[in-house]
Amino acid sequence: MPALPPVDLVVLAGGRGTRMGGRDKASIELGGRTLLERVLTADLGGRVVVVGETAVPDGVRRTVEDPPGGGPVAGIGAGLDALPWSQRSASAAGDPTRPDWVAVCAVDQPGAPQVLAALRHTLAGLGEEIDAVCPRHDGRVQWLLAVYRRAALDAARARLSGGAEDGASVRSLVAPLRWRELELDGVHLGDVDTPADLERWSSALDG
Repeated sequence: MPALPPVDLVVLAGGRGTRMGGRDKASIELGGRTLLERVLTADLGGRVVVVGETAVPDGVRRTVEDPPGGGPVAGIGAGLDALPWSQRSASAAGDPTRPDWVAVCAVDQPGAPQVLAALRHTLAGLGEEIDAVCPRHDGRVQWLLAVYRRAALDAARARLSGGAEDGASVRSLVAPLRWRELELDGVHLGDVDTPADLERWSSALDG
């Protein structure tokens, strides 16, 4: 079996959480751990950066999108730029330690570590014609729980009109990419968007 490639991870934690009463979603506790702590259990073999105005554990790199609250596309851009081998570094492309892949996930997805591990296992056999992989369930694809070929994601950012990431839709950034969709059951999929969602996840963990 080929070795699994290392994957960097960008965690988007800058959402306003309006349907959760304006709470910082990253700090919401579920089963004795915060949502951020749960996502950070993902071990993908690369670096991790958290995007958002939230507390992070010691040793975890954090940044904020510019402007703060600029949306997920601005958050993805800020996360990529905060990695030590960002596209802004002239030597990044030639760095042999620079992973070819980067995962992006929203912090409010408690099952993200399991899903990202499954996606990582598909990478070794992918051809160059595939830019990104994500889960698919009940006809829905998850662009904010996905693994991207770094070069393809950098090129997608460059194609945005005028480079305007602030307020841009995720669809405008990633829909044109060449996707491999992995059909998964829903046990690890879903986010915490409302108090009812939090209760459902709590019940699932207790079960």
